[in-house]
Amino acid sequence: MYNLSKRIMDFILSLIVIVVVSPVMIVIALFIKFDSKGPIIFKQKRPGLRKEIFTIYKFRTMKTDTPNLSTEKLGDPSRYVTKLGLFLRKSSLDELPQLFNILFGEMSIVGPRPALYNQEDLISLRDENGINNLKPGLTGYAQVKGRDNITDIEKVRYEEYYKRNMSMWLDIKIIWWTFKSVLKSEGVRVN
Repeated sequence: MYNLSKRIMDFILSLIVIVVVSPVMIVIALFIKFDSKGPIIFKQKRPGLRKEIFTIYKFRTMKTDTPNLSTEKLGDPSRYVTKLGLFLRKSSLDELPQLFNILFGEMSIVGPRPALYNQEDLISLRDENGINNLKPGLTGYAQVKGRDNITDIEKVRYEEYYKRNMSMWLDIKIIWWTFKSVLKSEGVRVN
């Protein structure tokens, strides 16, 4: 019953938010086009539910010549971030296009953040703990507990806690904590 109600909630909430924020998304798209050359939407293949590959969508925040690595492996990522990209990342507005991933059922609002395909250590740890059997989320328990400021082992521990305690109530609390941390820009890696 939880999985069905979670999917219904994901579909309805993502649709409502897409309609409400579509003017903001259009403005962001225009600013991205004026800020730097390249596509508006950044598309990347990521392992999803049961490691099936899907395309995740984000507003592009980095220059087109940026290596396809996780932020922590870029050395000084600030040299790749566009002027507008810094604001989009800090405010998490770059994640808005993932509402379409949620609408199409590839992601959920709450779940483990989808790993990059080359984060083998994280994917392996998730395999060992059954985390790859969960649908990836726009936000998750590990995000509200430290986001990019915690190790892969800590992320998987938090994701394992979420897996054992999944409920609508926990999802609502994670959404609330996410909203609060976005307002404070906590745990966001921008430089």
